[in-house]
Amino acid sequence: MSKKAADNIPNVEDNPLFHDTWKLLKNYRDAVWNLELVVQQVKNSFAIEYGSSIEEFLDSMYLAGADIGGSKLENYAKSIERSNKMLNLLNSAVEVLRNKHKHGEQYYWILYYSYLSPQQLQNTEEIIESLRPHIVNISYRTYYRKRPVAVQALSSILWGYTSKDCLEMLNRFFPDEK
Repeated sequence: MSKKAADNIPNVEDNPLFHDTWKLLKNYRDAVWNLELVVQQVKNSFAIEYGSSIEEFLDSMYLAGADIGGSKLENYAKSIERSNKMLNLLNSAVEVLRNKHKHGEQYYWILYYSYLSPQQLQNTEEIIESLRPHIVNISYRTYYRKRPVAVQALSSILWGYTSKDCLEMLNRFFPDEK
């Protein structure tokens, strides 16, 4: 690999946004699982306690003009909504990456099998085998070279273009006036 190509590979230690995306991806399956569990638990508890679904109860409360602000129910709802928004944001960013980036399809499958698939694959060998129908001649080296680049591309979508290279380019177009 040339020095220039090696310099373009994102380094986790140098870029906190990349690190945040990496952390978000590593926790994705757990977040989805926990969100599904919490929603199911709240629905079951609510049905047992109130004898109706949450949706039916909220509809009747809104029709009656009752305020549930500050209640345990409202806190659960806000927590679930916040987690759901975060997962939807990540899923939307992944779809933008897949559909708009020049290497989006490859990056999508790398991220999918590495972090996003419902069942975590056991090891890199299983990930590579799963990638073979989507990426021709994928090797361990190629996988380990492309994975951080895919995460960096996703970071750019999630957090915006704030990398050193982009800031340098912006400064050329819009220099600080002294």
